[in-house]
Amino acid sequence: MKKNFLFLILLLIGLFTVFSMSDRCYAKASKGPQFEYTEEGNRIDLGTIYIDELEEINLEIEFENTGDEPLIISNVRACCGTRVKDYPKEPISPGDRGVIEVHFRLAPRPHNISRTVITQSNDPDGQKVLRISGEVADR
Repeated sequence: MKKNFLFLILLLIGLFTVFSMSDRCYAKASKGPQFEYTEEGNRIDLGTIYIDELEEINLEIEFENTGDEPLIISNVRACCGTRVKDYPKEPISPGDRGVIEVHFRLAPRPHNISRTVITQSNDPDGQKVLRISGEVADR
């Protein structure tokens, strides 16, 4: 009788272990939300801008939720005098796109442009960085 009871307990522990491991496999199969900038390499190259053609820079940065759960953007920040004008506050459904609007001015002198936009979301990676580069030059 004791052997049967011990066998039953070991069988239940084994089954519990197998079923708990299969739940983990299902959890890994789900991609969750996936934030992806649509710009190749997460970079925007403004090229060469000449001093006599300087204007305020307004960019609409597109992104997509390539995952299988809604994407929620919690914060967007930028550096070096770049201002984030707007970003989606509502969840982005799987397969849908959104736009982040940024604005900045360039100094009227020759220099390299190097800006970043950092987006925090519920993507498993947490945050994604987009780099903006270019050059301001004399003619």
